[in-house]
Amino acid sequence: MNAEHAGRTVVVGVDGSEPALQAVRWAAAEAARRRIPLRVVTAFAWTHDRALGHVRLGVSYREIMLDQARRNLAAGAALAEEESPELEVEQQLVVGYPIGVLSAEARRAQLVVIGDRGLGGVTGLLVGSVAVALAARAECPVVVVRGEEPAVDPSLPVVVGVDGSPNSEAALAFAYEAAATHGVPLVAVHTWWDLLVDPTMAPLLDWDAIETDEREVLAERLAGWGEKYPEVRVHRLVMRDRPAHALVQESSRAQLVVVGSRGRGGVSGLVLGSVSHAVLHRAHCPVAVVRPDAGTPE
Repeated sequence: MNAEHAGRTVVVGVDGSEPALQAVRWAAAEAARRRIPLRVVTAFAWTHDRALGHVRLGVSYREIMLDQARRNLAAGAALAEEESPELEVEQQLVVGYPIGVLSAEARRAQLVVIGDRGLGGVTGLLVGSVAVALAARAECPVVVVRGEEPAVDPSLPVVVGVDGSPNSEAALAFAYEAAATHGVPLVAVHTWWDLLVDPTMAPLLDWDAIETDEREVLAERLAGWGEKYPEVRVHRLVMRDRPAHALVQESSRAQLVVVGSRGRGGVSGLVLGSVSHAVLHRAHCPVAVVRPDAGTPE
């Protein structure tokens, strides 16, 4: 970790939901591993009186909701301290909406961690709107904790999607750092099926030649990282598959999947690329989404 990032925290958003508590557990372990403080944040969106039907919800109801938000915050902080007793834990309740509050926190954080859905979220494949929006716009990497429990096997690898574009460099930086910090192998996944403009031409293609070319593409993207992280064992997977499908498959035997916020042909802005969006919705383990301009460790 360089001096630029040494003073930053891991931020975790809480709202009282079970996915948020799973995010706290993951974030506490990660902050302890990085030896930096954990900042537990809750957004209190009640900025003015509200109306429910013809009934005005005023100060007393606001105080009830504020008290509940404080209890959620305290519960998250207590869980973090229980999970990692040596960890420095900060608490912050901020008036505002979750996306705006956590986006602001991301400007001064090493990492922001959230659950895959909040209060009122449904089980299954759906990721909450906060998770998707934050992953698209945060100025630091965002980890969305998916799965019933964070991975219990600490030897599981970190998986990273490498698409051959410069946009994957920030994701690679984060993935190598994560693998080195966790002391586990890195699985670099590169696919090329999505490059076929006309699938009807598939029978005419020289698949061996394409695979050779794509292996070279992956090798070029990984060049230099081995010297920087000599302790990280890297497994290279080059396959004829669609990237989201391949990454979701690999996520079933990984502790973390790392993707860029957009890939080949991606446009700048606040919208997630199709691959990162699909992985967020379907992965079997926590997912780190890294924007090309995210402040990742050097």
